Amino acid sequence: MRPWTRKQSLGGVKFRTTIEPHEARVLAGLVGSVVTMLDDRENDTPQDELAALTGIRSGHSAPPDDPILARLLPDFHRADADPEGAAQDPEAAEVLNAGLRTLYENEVLDAKRRSARELLATLPGEGGKVALTPEQADAWISALTDVRLALGTALGVDGTDPDTLDPDDPRAGDMDVYHWLTWVQDSLLQAVLR
Repeated sequence: MRPWTRKQSLGGVKFRTTIEPHEARVLAGLVGSVVTMLDDRENDTPQDELAALTGIRSGHSAPPDDPILARLLPDFHRADADPEGAAQDPEAAEVLNAGLRTLYENEVLDAKRRSARELLATLPGEGGKVALTPEQADAWISALTDVRLALGTALGVDGTDPDTLDPDDPRAGDMDVYHWLTWVQDSLLQAVLR
């Protein structure tokens, strides 16, 4: 993949690159996997009687058990210390998070899937030229963040990992993909911020 460039055209600003066929397939597979996980999370939502009566969608009240989904769908509120140093009640934070998840998790899932589907719609399946509007570039950045979070969680990336792993390490190939995704996202972000 070539670095992203920013071009002014008659139709407005476009962000351009060229992606190789194998890169397009890897990216499509990873994004598709994240979408499947998000779909499964929503489809697994317990039925709520009030939601059934009103037609209002409700989400899970409990955080995901899966560590990858937990990273993609973190708690809305943390029981941190307040500015005056008093610790907040963890049970109150848990109840607050359950309520916020019920109300807003489906909106978060929808936003993540919209970004992922926009990336997939603008990704040439067999590689080639990519030209994105600013809105499409934002969707790519968001979808790449989710893919990197998912892959990084699966690999146990915690910021203390070396840039390269021993070729015999079973994570070496996946870590290379993680670093490539980081580069793709950073290159696009740099083009957007110019």
